Amino acid sequence: MTVSILQSNYIPWKGYFDIIAMSDIFVIYDDVQYTRRDWRNRNLIKTSAGVKWLTIPVIQDDYHQKICDTKILGGNWKKKHMGTLQMNYAKTPCFKDFREAIFQVYDTPTDNLSEINKKFIEVICEILDINTEIVDSRTLNLKGDRQERLIQACKSLNADTYLSGPSAKSYIQPDFFIENSLNLEWMDYSNYKEYNQLYPPFEHGVSVLDLIFNEGTHAKHYLKSFN
Repeated sequence: MTVSILQSNYIPWKGYFDIIAMSDIFVIYDDVQYTRRDWRNRNLIKTSAGVKWLTIPVIQDDYHQKICDTKILGGNWKKKHMGTLQMNYAKTPCFKDFREAIFQVYDTPTDNLSEINKKFIEVICEILDINTEIVDSRTLNLKGDRQERLIQACKSLNADTYLSGPSAKSYIQPDFFIENSLNLEWMDYSNYKEYNQLYPPFEHGVSVLDLIFNEGTHAKHYLKSFN
């Protein structure tokens, strides 16, 4: 049983969904501190003028505020984001095929950032034929430091393997996982295949929507988990 854990992100890039697809259970880690100017409430898309941020405006009343407690500021951003996607992806081969499925998510009746992020993640997983079980970290009642919380999550979900993103190498101690009878594996985000993308030069680090609108039902074959 392989578990992976990543923080809640807005319409994440393809690597985020690749690590989900390589796991039996994926934990959305949102009962941790919300970080400004990060991927929690924004992501990049491709435009004729280069990459552009799509940002959800949020209310941050407290520096220690958790992602799961972060509220969205107003509703005008929804129309703006849909308009920006329409303008920049209308000419892609598969935009019409997936426009409705993606745009319907913007109608989700919530002002909670993590809830809208989760809905996008679930819908995109369906499009990419990813059947991994998705769990909210809040349901696991995790305690302790960053590493201890990862161990607790794995144990509570009866995992024998933890698949981690490479950025966690800065704080994860492999021996701690060995002591807790857990295999530790690292996700490799390098050497992804390029696909047919508008507006060269090619850019890997944009929202997965770019891949879906350009490649449609073939999008999953540009993830390592399907090769």
